[in-house]
Formats: sequence, structure tokens, C-alpha cells
Amino acid sequence: MTDTAEKEASGSSIAFTATLVLLVGLALFGRRIFTGVFTADGIRTWATTFVGVTIQALPFLVLGVLLSAALTAFVPASFFAKALPKHPALAVPVASASGVVLPGCECASVPVSAALMSRGVTPAAAIAFLLSAPAINPVVLASTAVAFPGQPKVVVARAVTSLAVSMILGWLWLLTGKGGSWLRMPKNRHADGGRFEVFRSAMLHDFLHAGGFLVIGAAAAATLNVVVPRSWLDQVAGSLVLAVLILGLLAVLLAICSEADAFVAASLTQFSLTARLAFMVVGPIVDVKLIALQTGTFGPRFAVRFAPATFVVAVLASLGVGWWLL
Repeated sequence: MTDTAEKEASGSSIAFTATLVLLVGLALFGRRIFTGVFTADGIRTWATTFVGVTIQALPFLVLGVLLSAALTAFVPASFFAKALPKHPALAVPVASASGVVLPGCECASVPVSAALMSRGVTPAAAIAFLLSAPAINPVVLASTAVAFPGQPKVVVARAVTSLAVSMILGWLWLLTGKGGSWLRMPKNRHADGGRFEVFRSAMLHDFLHAGGFLVIGAAAAATLNVVVPRSWLDQVAGSLVLAVLILGLLAVLLAICSEADAFVAASLTQFSLTARLAFMVVGPIVDVKLIALQTGTFGPRFAVRFAPATFVVAVLASLGVGWWLL
């Protein structure tokens, strides 16, 4: 290992440790610290919401990061190429359904789908997996069940909507984008180091990204509940379509990891279940960090088409499934 690589590894380890200490500290002592420092009712409400979201989401965040790193390190991309049907139209739903049993966070789904394409998997199936893996895996569905206790219909609605969106986008690729010049096909890449080194580096990378976005998301949810006037929220929440659009755009901007976004959605009690469903469906498949990752991996010509199409399909599917199930 070169001196530069050693410095990067050391820096990542330090950042990982600092982020872990921050999250654990917030989970254990956050409520007491904030209550002791701030006395205003609004600040106490903010602190309670912020710490509550962090405490609930942290175990699922850690579990999701570990499983995602294990998938990246120990499951070869060639496995998917062999397991998927040869016909592209049939490969899309199979790739979408595989997200149920193969957990992966949003950050990991982009390089994994790129690896699938480079190993011969049809782009439509790789795109379907990219959208489904971070949205309907067991960790995400379990966290949703915990965030919405006694409301299994929310879990079902999230799974059905996310699965439908991933298949629709995969089939749309076959209809409109097959052979298109605006997808930059990724080159075949090989990870440096052994499997355990890949696992370690993937875990550090995913945890640092997801942990930071969890803190930002929890703070944003708490701020929304305290700062934004209740009358404005009631007006927005009173219009179903407007509420769905607002929370969908909020999910794009907050970029919360899919293992934790259900707890943020559950805290937005002013909004209907359908609007909160849109928040949970949009976030794992199109947000600011994913747009940046997709631009760097597949090219800007892909990203400027794919992100808006994904957002529109996700919002429409959320409205339809919300009307049907919620």
C-alpha cells in the first residue's frame, strides 16, 4: 500500500470513528444534552424529534451498511448475469424482485449496477436492480414496519410501489433507450485488494455517507416540524397532489438513506400516508447524491433524462398505490 493510500485509509478510519461516536452519543445522551442546554418549548420539541429519529434509525442504518458491504465484497457480479433470464423483458421483473433478498444502499446500487452492465447484464435489468435494491430490501421493509407500528399496509404499499417503479423504468428503457447513445457504458472494473479489504472500505464509505445524511435528515425533519408554520403545513397537506409533490421534492433534496427515511417520514404527521409514501418511494431512487453518482458513472446525458423520468413515475405510482391501499 502506498503512502497516499495509507493516508486515505487512516483518514477514512478516523472519520468513521468520529461519525460513529457522534451517532452513538446522540442516541445515548442527546435528549439529556439538548434538554439541559435549551429551555424554549420549540427547541425542546426540535431536540426530541431529532434525537428520536436518530435513535430509531441507527440500528437499521448499521445493519444496512454491513449487508451492503457484504454484497459488494462477497457476491460476484457474474452471479447475476447467470441468474437472470436471457430475454431482456423477462430479466427486468426478475432483477426488480431480486432487490427483496439482496440488500444494498443507494450509494452501493450505482456501482453494483455498473458492474452488472460491464459483466454483460442488459442495461434494462441493471437499471431495475439499481432502483429496487435500496427500496425493497428486508432491512428497509423492517425499518418501515418499526417506524409505522400497527400499519402493515404502509409496508405493503412501499414494497408494491417501489417494485412497480423499478419495473416500469426498466421496461421504459427497453422501449425508448435501447441502443441509445446517451448511456455511457461503464468499463469492467476490478476492486483492489482482497475481499475483506473491499468489505472494510465499502463499509467505511457507506457508513460515512449514510450517517451524515441521517443526521441532516433528522435535523431537517425536526426543523420542519418546529419552524414551518402549522397553518402553512395544513394548507399544503390539505391538497393531496401538492403534498405528494412537496414531500417528493423534499426527499430529493434531503437524500436520506433508505434504511432511515421511514422514521423521518413517520415524524411528518401533518401529511397524509400517501404523501409520506411518496417521500419513501422517491428518496431511495432519485435524490441529489444519486443524481451525482449516476452522472459520474453513466454520463450526464443519461442522468438528465433518467432522474426526471424516475421522479415522475415515482410520484404517479405513489398517488395510484396510495389511493388503492392507503
